[in-house]
Amino acid sequence: MKICFVLEGGALRGLYTAGVLDYLYEKKVNIDSIIGVSAGALFGVNYFSNQPGRVIRYNRKYFKDKRYMSLLSLIFTGNLVNKNFAYYKITKELDPFDQDTFVKSNKDFYAVLTNVETGEAEYKKIEKPIDDMEYLRATSAMPLVTKIVKIDNKKYLDGAVSDSIPVLKALSLEYDRVVVVLTQPLGYRKKELTEKEINKITKKYKKYPKFIDASINRPKMYNDTLNEIDKLSKSKKIFVIRPSKNIEINPLKKTIEDINFVYNLGLSDAKSMYTDLKKYLK
Repeated sequence: MKICFVLEGGALRGLYTAGVLDYLYEKKVNIDSIIGVSAGALFGVNYFSNQPGRVIRYNRKYFKDKRYMSLLSLIFTGNLVNKNFAYYKITKELDPFDQDTFVKSNKDFYAVLTNVETGEAEYKKIEKPIDDMEYLRATSAMPLVTKIVKIDNKKYLDGAVSDSIPVLKALSLEYDRVVVVLTQPLGYRKKELTEKEINKITKKYKKYPKFIDASINRPKMYNDTLNEIDKLSKSKKIFVIRPSKNIEINPLKKTIEDINFVYNLGLSDAKSMYTDLKKYLK
């Protein structure tokens, strides 16, 4: 039986997903494939590298470091999340990612990217996370606060713009069981963009009309996906893990209490759902 996990993004709300995965790792839940978006991809790779606790460890240690995620980084580098420090220095030196173990796991891992020129989703299979770091950076490249990521003559930004929760992609790959980890509570729906927000996006990406269209359509795409997820969950075709409480964490005003709350909520929700999850996976 092949099991696929679909991991939603959400910036630091992704710490919820890290908590869920760390609990399931402790319980030795076998996952054959992961399809991650944004923070879901960045944090999800640690499951296949056998590094539970790594995500919360470096976030607790560096959350106040201006080189990690800050307005200072945005001003001087054009990226809210600092490219050199957050994606490379931490990964290679300060809290090394175990790429060898990831490769030996022989698991399938996909990151969702949005092609800025086409406005469509692309699903990049990640073979070696450190070598493929630019793809992982691209899936989490938040519009307006991140420079466009250029790879092999293509331009990318946040995968969530084109496919926020790639559950349909997972189902198309015909896995036997699909588990979706969301970072918003039951009943949440995105609001349509305001005129001010649309104007910002239009001005910033005027050379990329299809990306503008995808950005404006994102709330509808997201809400339609959630409606489909609710139907699939009720019919037992998928299993959904979502926050039991609302998560509010500002990337620029985060505290250690915020970080611990989000992560611990993931741990506790996974624990409370574990019995039902085991039944679904069997």
